[in-house]
Amino acid sequence: MKHTIYALTMFALAACTPPKEKAIDRHALVTRNNPEVTAMDSLSSLSVGNGEFAYTVDATGLQTFPEVYKNGVPLGTQSQWGWHSFGNPENYKPEEALVEYDFGHGHKELYATQPKEPGRAKEASDWYRVNPHRLHLGIIGLELGNEVRPSDVQNIQQSLDMWNGIINSRFTLKETPYYIQTVCHPERDMIAARLSARQPAGIKFHFPYPTGGHCDDACNWEANDKHSTTLVSEDAQSAVLKRTLDATTYYVTISWEGPAKLSEKSANYFVLTPTDSIFTFTCQFTPQVSASPILTFTEVQQASSGHWKNYWTQGAVADFSQCTDVRAKELERRVVLSQYLLAIQCAGSTPPQETGLTYNSWFGKFHLEMIWWHQAQFALWGHPELLDRTLSWYETVEPIARQIAERQGFKGIRWMKMTDPSGLEAPSKVGSFLIWQQPHLIYLAELLYRANPSEELLKKYNSLIQETAEFMYSFATYEEEHDRYVLKGAIPAQETLRAAETVNPPFELSYWHFAMQVAQTWRERTGMERVPEWDVLIEKLSPLAYNDEQLYLAAETAVDTYKDIRFTSDHMAVLGAVGILPMNQLIHAGYMKNTLHWIWDNWNWDKTWGWDYPMTAMNAARMGEPEKAVSALLMDKRTNTYLVNGHNYQDGRLRIYLPGNGGLLTTVAMMCAGWDGSEGNNPGFPKDSKWNVRWEGLQPLP
Repeated sequence: MKHTIYALTMFALAACTPPKEKAIDRHALVTRNNPEVTAMDSLSSLSVGNGEFAYTVDATGLQTFPEVYKNGVPLGTQSQWGWHSFGNPENYKPEEALVEYDFGHGHKELYATQPKEPGRAKEASDWYRVNPHRLHLGIIGLELGNEVRPSDVQNIQQSLDMWNGIINSRFTLKETPYYIQTVCHPERDMIAARLSARQPAGIKFHFPYPTGGHCDDACNWEANDKHSTTLVSEDAQSAVLKRTLDATTYYVTISWEGPAKLSEKSANYFVLTPTDSIFTFTCQFTPQVSASPILTFTEVQQASSGHWKNYWTQGAVADFSQCTDVRAKELERRVVLSQYLLAIQCAGSTPPQETGLTYNSWFGKFHLEMIWWHQAQFALWGHPELLDRTLSWYETVEPIARQIAERQGFKGIRWMKMTDPSGLEAPSKVGSFLIWQQPHLIYLAELLYRANPSEELLKKYNSLIQETAEFMYSFATYEEEHDRYVLKGAIPAQETLRAAETVNPPFELSYWHFAMQVAQTWRERTGMERVPEWDVLIEKLSPLAYNDEQLYLAAETAVDTYKDIRFTSDHMAVLGAVGILPMNQLIHAGYMKNTLHWIWDNWNWDKTWGWDYPMTAMNAARMGEPEKAVSALLMDKRTNTYLVNGHNYQDGRLRIYLPGNGGLLTTVAMMCAGWDGSEGNNPGFPKDSKWNVRWEGLQPLP
């Protein structure tokens, strides 16, 4: 009898317990969003890569027609290590680009800027903006001859298999079917390809000289006299080429299976000609001669497949297939493609440039105020190790950051804005005056710790965090008359404001409040005493300034915020004060909601950037406006366009913009997993039964 009662009780309990939700079919989620290309479209190029290296192809699966894509999404072959500088015969020094300013901090400050007047200072500034610049390592494409035009490529059927990291390209050329598979090794700067065609085409290896251009494909084809490509060694199945560009050298190792002949067509131009209808080859780029064993196409393909399956199964995912809102399918597409793009373009040993490893923007240099937008998402989407890999770079450039703070009369370390792997500060009339890159290290390290709390992480980043906070405290100015701390002498995230006349920009105030608190928390975690002076700063930071309509201003000094178009264009950074960051004592929730509504209805949205939409969505989510959060992510604006390959298009100059992709992922993670103090599942999505978003593994924001 006891057994019968027990069985009935357990049956009743089981009947009252909701069934465990079935795990997301990750393979189906990823593969249903694989991009497909059916035309030679300059904005539809596809890439393979590993975070340190990426290779972008046209509709043939290789870089056969780079000129067609030059002004679209260019066919780049770029790495984190591949940089070059033009000669410096005038022996310019970085200090020659420094200009003295007085922003009322009680001492003079030296900034690396861009003088307007002609002369040696301007020349030095111009040289250091251009140098070093990122290299295009080389074009690898089909050798078809000058008589073949892009329009001759017909019946294009190309797809990117994101589950395995392979591009499959089918097309016909002069009635001959071609099938090409392209893949990148997950740990080496190596691509591999398999070609199948009745009439095999040759493979070209064509190497450019850099342009040093601000924003281009980095290919100067008219300067063969300035660089060289020499054959170092060759045997029946492989060859090594040495590239020499001024003081820069690197090596290209080509290997193949089956009979083929490598020949030099012209200066910096080699052709590998096979004889079999099925042909495979690999090509590896290295800063020194590679000592690694040669790999076959099959070995690279298997390594890639294993890597990507692990990436998709171990990280977080979000499934929108059970949502009935008509916008859900597009949002899912953007999310999955962004996960792939950020992993291949922005997960290296140095911070990424805004156009990743596809083509150069700002001379190929990276912007440290953008690292949060690129990489915060890795900690939220189950890949904190990818963020940690990049964040480790900060330690290597700490001495330079300390020098910047010292020459400006501040304590601690001041992180540069526009830079390269060496950490050298690029002169800029805007970038050198920004300060919102400063707290990023603190925020990102905190995300790493929350994703994987460990003594190792505390030990690794605490010193950098403390020195970063030391600068932040030193930079703030105490006003005895009003018993408050102010921020001045900086260009804020809304870059239309000027350093000399801007006081207390709202996002920076909120970020100072948040980051200084986190720095104190890290002190406690590591057994250190809190710094009393820092607590006073946190308590006495100026509240955000507002007008008579209870709308927050672009800065305390921007009294004409809602009358002057200069204050209602560019980034609506005021929304970042709550959204990117949690609510704090400096902010009135009602005033912030008023500001969100005014911006929504009146902002000059045609003068925005790709991450402004995620920033608006994060603010809307925290303000209890989930419909606005979704609508912001999918707002129909040029700079919120997502191409077939998943790239965030901005304009004719920035045809891709990866901070937009990263911001999208961070925002969706927040809308699903929430933030500190949020309640329930999917708090950032409307509760109208249309947004049944399923997700696994996401982490909340602070």
